[in-house]
Amino acid sequence: MITVLVVDDEPMVRDHLRTILGSAQDITVVAEAADGAEAVEETLRHRPRVVLMDLRMPGVDGIVATERIGALPEAPVVVALTTFDDDTHVVRALNAGAAGFLVKSTPAEDLVNLVRVAADGHSVLSRGAARGLLGASLPSAQARERVEGLGPRDRDILGCLGEGMSNADIAARLFFAETTVRSYVSRLLTRLDLENRTQAGLLAREAGLNAPEPPS
Repeated sequence: MITVLVVDDEPMVRDHLRTILGSAQDITVVAEAADGAEAVEETLRHRPRVVLMDLRMPGVDGIVATERIGALPEAPVVVALTTFDDDTHVVRALNAGAAGFLVKSTPAEDLVNLVRVAADGHSVLSRGAARGLLGASLPSAQARERVEGLGPRDRDILGCLGEGMSNADIAARLFFAETTVRSYVSRLLTRLDLENRTQAGLLAREAGLNAPEPPS
């Protein structure tokens, strides 16, 4: 059973999410919270597998709460909730350790499936939304220095992540098996001390790395 904590300062939003997630036989909402401080308390009390975290809340906001939850032993997966695809708070939430983000208007069936994906430890971020966020990143000397020691293949993989590409897309572009791509991505996250592939994509954009051109 996938246990979920829903965090939002709007009771109607919490009720909506509880109803949608409650329709799935393998998901249960174990608690709700109306602000970031309560979210941390409920996480400690119920130890959910996934936390759906609103970002804009009075008092302790979702970004601070994400950082605090991420510092807990055996921390759950935190997925940011936002109203808009281009919410500038999303990048801060991802840098704080969120595994991705979902727009509150996500269709019910997609929401349920994405919660399952998050529970399995994968980032949840639509490709279109990823491109929008990653495209807003600007190159920086610090990011270029951080990736300076990477080999050519690692740089290619990171460049693909910078375009929001899936493992299957990267495998097709670089003529690799998906299992090989997964190994590269996992190793990159560890080497660069990153929480998830979305953070890796942001770093790639900031470092000015691009995916290799597709074969003609």
